[in-house]
Amino acid sequence: MSDFQSPVHIPRARRSAPRAILVRLAAAGACLVLACLLVIVDRGGYRDTADGSVSVLDAVYYATVTLSTTGYGDVVPVDTVSRLVNIVLITPLRVIFLVVLVGTTVEVLTRRTREVWRETRWSNALREHTIVVGYGTKGRSAIATLRANGVPAERIVVVDRRHELVQEANSDGYVTVQGDATRSAILTRAVAGHASRVIVAADRDDTAVLITLTARQCAPDAVIVAAAREAENAPLLRQSGASVVITSSDASGRLLGLSTVAPAVGDVIEDLLTQGTGLDLIERGVDPGEVGARPREVRDLVVAVVRDGRRLRFDEVAALAAGDTLVTVPAK
Repeated sequence: MSDFQSPVHIPRARRSAPRAILVRLAAAGACLVLACLLVIVDRGGYRDTADGSVSVLDAVYYATVTLSTTGYGDVVPVDTVSRLVNIVLITPLRVIFLVVLVGTTVEVLTRRTREVWRETRWSNALREHTIVVGYGTKGRSAIATLRANGVPAERIVVVDRRHELVQEANSDGYVTVQGDATRSAILTRAVAGHASRVIVAADRDDTAVLITLTARQCAPDAVIVAAAREAENAPLLRQSGASVVITSSDASGRLLGLSTVAPAVGDVIEDLLTQGTGLDLIERGVDPGEVGARPREVRDLVVAVVRDGRRLRFDEVAALAAGDTLVTVPAK
C-alpha cells in the first residue's frame, strides 16, 4: 500500500450509502410524479403536433422529457394556465430534479477534496497527543487506561496496518492511520513530530524494535512506551529509544505466580492496574506543603518516589524535595 493509499481516517457521522442513494432517487421520482400529475390534470391546455390531442401517456411523456431538459417540442403548452403552471411549478421541479441527480455525482467528486481539507485542518491543530501503534488487546487496554485518566478521544491517534482493526478503532471514535508504523511516512501522517507520547503495542518484538526506532526518529522528544513479549528483548527496545519497556509475558507470569500463592495480593495488584475501579495508582508532583515531609506523612499512600530519574522506594526517602515525583494510591 502506497502512502497516498494510507489516508487518515477522522471519525464522523456514518451514513448508509445505499440509503442516501435511495433517498435521492425517491426525491427525483417524487418530482417526476408530481410533474406528471400536473400535466395530466391540465392536459387540455397542451397540443401534440402529431395529432393535436394529448393523452395521459402524452402527458407523462411531456413531463419526462421536460424534467430531463430534453424538450423535443412535439408537445407544448398552448393556453395561459398551462404556461403559468410550467413557469411556476414545472420549471422549479425540473431544477430540483437535476440538483438531486447531479448532486450525487458532485458529492462523489468532492468527497476526496473534503477529506484532504479535513485531514489538513486536523493535522495543523493536533498537538501533545498520544499515538497508539496497534489496536489489538494491548493497544485497546492502553487506550482504555488513557481514557480513564482523562485523555480525550480526539487526543489519541491509532496506527495499524490491518484494515479491520482500523475500521474498528475509527468506529470507536478515534482518528486512525492505516499503514506500516515502521515507515516514517506513516508516523508523519499521525503527526508524530508533535506527539507527547507513543505507545508501541506490536504483536512481535522485532516489529516493536523497528517501530520504536522509527518513532524515536520522528518524535525525538516524546515519551515512548513499548511492550515486549520476552524479557530478553527489553534492552534492545531501550537501546532503540523506548523510554519505558513493559515485558508482557514476564509480568503476566509473575502475576499468575503471585496470585497462586497469595490470591489476595494478586487481586489487589490487578485492582491497582485497572484504572477507575477500586484502588488507583497515580503519578503526581510534590505539593509545596509536602516538601521536607517524610513519605509516610503525606495524606496519600506513597508507594515510590522518582528523584533525578531514579525510582526510590518510599522507605528510602528521608524527606521529600521539590521536583520529586510521587507514585501514590490517592486517599478516598
